[in-house]
Amino acid sequence: MSDSAQTRLHGPATRLLKRVADVEPDETVAVIGGFFLFFFVLGGYFMVRPVRETVGTILGADRVADLFVVTWIVAVAIVPIYGALCSRFRRSTFLPWIYGFVGVALLGVGMLLRPAGPNVVASQFFFVFISVLNLFVVSVFWSFLLELFNPNQTKRLFGFIAAGGTAGALMGPMATDLLVGFVGYDGILFFGGAAFFVAILIQRLLINVRNRTHWGTPEAEMMEEQPIGGNPFAGFTLILRSPYLAGIALFVILLASVNTFLYFEQLRVVAATFEDTAQRTRVFSRLDYTVQTLTIIFQLTLTGRIARKFGIGMLLTAVPLLMVTGFLLLATFGTFAVLAGVMITRRVGEYAFVRPGREMLFSRVDTESKYKAKNTIDVPVYRGGDAISGQVDSALSASAWSASAVAVLAAVVATVWAVVGYLLGRARRGEEQRIREASATP
Repeated sequence: MSDSAQTRLHGPATRLLKRVADVEPDETVAVIGGFFLFFFVLGGYFMVRPVRETVGTILGADRVADLFVVTWIVAVAIVPIYGALCSRFRRSTFLPWIYGFVGVALLGVGMLLRPAGPNVVASQFFFVFISVLNLFVVSVFWSFLLELFNPNQTKRLFGFIAAGGTAGALMGPMATDLLVGFVGYDGILFFGGAAFFVAILIQRLLINVRNRTHWGTPEAEMMEEQPIGGNPFAGFTLILRSPYLAGIALFVILLASVNTFLYFEQLRVVAATFEDTAQRTRVFSRLDYTVQTLTIIFQLTLTGRIARKFGIGMLLTAVPLLMVTGFLLLATFGTFAVLAGVMITRRVGEYAFVRPGREMLFSRVDTESKYKAKNTIDVPVYRGGDAISGQVDSALSASAWSASAVAVLAAVVATVWAVVGYLLGRARRGEEQRIREASATP
């Protein structure tokens, strides 16, 4: 995009954005680009997500619990590969590769599933692939954005940019709801793959704009010139050496545990309530776009304002406390209506508040941590929490624990999650205070 084109865009676009976000004129192009990049990344994923959930109800809770372990193993295996890419290649080179690989892989899986039909092996492969994909591509997106924007910008702008992902996550399941009856679930994967190819074009545009304008984080000025370097396994060692990063890892494990307990309850209740698999896919699609509609409203109106006024700690603790109440309601009633309400609350809260808050925690770490430690936390650590919680849920069910008892246990986990979120928010406030004091010292 030429400088004159950017200038023409700044005026009306900035005025429009000012109504929902605190955007400066020189940030307009990057904010709009970030919004649409996240739109296509999450739009592509959420087109195929309802298919994964339907596959999960067919495979059953016990088999899915084992697949969570497989997913964790695959996630761990990806870390050194990703670390090697970070170490050896410029980010402007390997970041588009990642979305290109995802697009090609979705097309390949779609072709693999088409002749196979509802095949158990193909279904299990698809479940694992999508379970790794959803965390990895989102983590890579936020690593990229953290390099474009400085810490002060993240507070003002990440809520609006996150709304782009929510808009994509809204349109994705709506498209699946409309198209699945015509193209089948394998055909949906082709549409999802196409969205990632569009994301590549937008990502390249953002890299070019950033390298010409030189605003935001200082290290981003060198985005084109040098790889990150270091050890491909550095993500693990960085976490072990830093209490701050270890705290974020613990927060993510507890988040994953709460989500997993709720996910298995969803599998049981939906399978018992809806017999037809196409109906299950539509139910999951409708839950998805209900969640995304509410989320985008909150992201555009509340996320940035809450972060500025109350701090990141509020973003990190409010949802865990709501989940304590939600699990206690599930323990008491356990109906599909209650489950749907708790699921919607959890997912809206995570997308609108917890996820932006988590990303803001990384805004003051170094570049290697933003890529290697962050993606280690977001993928293998998260999926490790899934795997452990899935096995615990399966063991408790085999030990004749009732669904109500499991929900009470999940409420206890959510309480610990809230405490860790509060402590991370306090640590971030302390770091900001130290930086302000240092900058004020003559």
